Amino acid sequence: MLTVTGISRRFGDLRVLDDVSFDVRPGRMTGFLGANGAGKTTAMRIILGVLAAHGGSVSWNGQQVTQSLRQRFGYMPEERGLYPKMKIAEQVAWLGQLHGLDRATARRNTERLLDQLGLGERANDRLEQLSLGNQQRVQVAAALVHDPVLLILDEPFSGLDPIAVETVLGVLRERAASGVPVLFSSHQLAIVERLCDDLVIISGGAIAANGDREELRVRHGGTRYELLVDGDAGWLRDMSGVRLLDLDGARAVFELDPAGPGDQDVLRAALDRGPVRSFAPVLPTLDEIFKEVI
Repeated sequence: MLTVTGISRRFGDLRVLDDVSFDVRPGRMTGFLGANGAGKTTAMRIILGVLAAHGGSVSWNGQQVTQSLRQRFGYMPEERGLYPKMKIAEQVAWLGQLHGLDRATARRNTERLLDQLGLGERANDRLEQLSLGNQQRVQVAAALVHDPVLLILDEPFSGLDPIAVETVLGVLRERAASGVPVLFSSHQLAIVERLCDDLVIISGGAIAANGDREELRVRHGGTRYELLVDGDAGWLRDMSGVRLLDLDGARAVFELDPAGPGDQDVLRAALDRGPVRSFAPVLPTLDEIFKEVI
C-alpha cells in the first residue's frame, strides 16, 4: 500500500500542496481529482521522487520509499515523453530494460501489452506514424511493461476515443485485479465514476474529500429521494416540507426540508394511499460531489 502523509510543497511564496494525506490500497483503483492547478501532478511527482516535498512523507508498505523501489513503480505523465522516430515495440522493450528487465522478458511483455492494447500490428511502426490516441496507448504500455508494483497515471484517457477507452480500462482493471494499487487522475468524471474504487479530491492544494466511492456518495447524499407507487404520486405537491424535483405519473423525485417531514413520514403517507413499489434515497453523482466539495 502507498501511504502519503502530510506532504506539502511551495513554489516561491505559492503553497501548492498543504498537508496532503491519502492511501492507495492494493487491488484498488483510486481516482485523483481536482481542477487545473489543484496540485495533482505535483503530488504525483513527489511520490515518484521527481520533486522533493517540503514536508511530510511517502511510504510503501510502511517503509520509506527509496529510489530503487521507485524503479518498480509505473508512471504515465500527462505530457507525451516518448521518442517519435523510434519503433513502438523497440521503444517499449527498451524502457522495460531500463526498469531492470532482461531483454527476452522485456520483449515478451511488450508483445503481450501491444496485443492487449490493440497495437500488435503496429509494433514496427515509428511512434510519429500513429494517431494521437494510439500514441496514448503506447504511453500506457510504457508504464506497464516492467510489471510495476504500483501504477501512477496522469490523465491516461486523454485523447482516446470510446473504443480505446474501453481497451485501456480493461488493461487497468486486470492490473488492479492482480493486486496492484492504481492511482490515476482524469477530468473525465464519467470514466472515473465507472472505474474507481476510491476517490481523492484535492482543491487548492488540500484534500477536500477522500474515501471509498460509495461511502462518499452516502456521506454527501442530501435529502433527495425517489418514490415509485401505483397510481399518481402528484399528492406530494400538497405535502408540507416536500419539494418536487421531478414527477412522471407514478414516479417522483423530491427533496425534504430539514425542518419538515422525515423520509419515513413520506413513506407512511404513500402506503396510506396504496402499494409502494420502491422508495430510496437518491445518491449524488461524482460530478455533483466534485462540484460540492471544491
